[in-house]
Amino acid sequence: MRVIFDCDPGVDDGVALLLAFASPEIDLLGVTTVAGNVSASLTARNACIVREIADRESVPVIAGCTRPLVREPVEAGHFHGESGLGSLPIFAPRCGPEPGHAVEFLIETLRDAAPREITLVITGPMTNVAAALQSQPSITASIRQIVVMGGARSEGGNITASAEYNVYADPHAAKVVADSGCPLVMFGLDVTHQVRATPARIAGLRALGTRRALAAAELLQFSTDLPENGPRELGSPLHDPCPVAWLLAPEAFEFRSCYLDIETQSRLTLGHTAVEFRARPERAMHVRWGVRADAARVFDLLAARLA
Repeated sequence: MRVIFDCDPGVDDGVALLLAFASPEIDLLGVTTVAGNVSASLTARNACIVREIADRESVPVIAGCTRPLVREPVEAGHFHGESGLGSLPIFAPRCGPEPGHAVEFLIETLRDAAPREITLVITGPMTNVAAALQSQPSITASIRQIVVMGGARSEGGNITASAEYNVYADPHAAKVVADSGCPLVMFGLDVTHQVRATPARIAGLRALGTRRALAAAELLQFSTDLPENGPRELGSPLHDPCPVAWLLAPEAFEFRSCYLDIETQSRLTLGHTAVEFRARPERAMHVRWGVRADAARVFDLLAARLA
């Protein structure tokens, strides 16, 4: 499958990238980065670091938008460390980002693709993809599906009472993507909170001994050690790797079809994902909302690929 991975690395983005880089089923056309968890300059650098750890420097990394479409930037450095990669040792990557801008890369790649050829995976604020869709709406014809880590329903938010971070960081971009008409597969907190990096699972990755497995273990250990993620023995949620895991093992997840809208006006509920499962005859349900995950299956997959 042909994939463009749009992300804001980010601890869990780093693990998701490692999984994607290690999976031959994924023809990774490029990694586009955006301001989010940390600044745009750091997310681009971090993607290059992870790419080098994975020994996949032939995959281009292209830096993108430095701020949201409308709102002021909201970073999440506390959850990802000053560098954005937690306690992972930082080094100057041999290869930096490609020249050019992520939005132009998205437009050009999609414009040249066959109908419904390319899957977009988004694990950060949706600014790059939204900007591309606003600039060239016709590129939707080449999009097979958009697979997103974002949103929350039954779990409540993780940045405010009702909003998940990736949507909250650029709700206007999320609304552009949700309203695009493209098939949309959403991995919100409802499902990612079911997949947790327990101490035993982290130890299993560390025991593999490969560079990429050790890097994933270090990233997940940092996240699990944060008090905000709950008791260490329960483990931290494995948010961003879930969309990649689904591409590789769809049987590990269950979904419900729904309508989706994004709150962009309210001071109290900005970034809320309004999910409605009741069918309406006048509207097609083009969104699949993740409701259940097989955590053991996901971690078995991660370990097998990073070995």
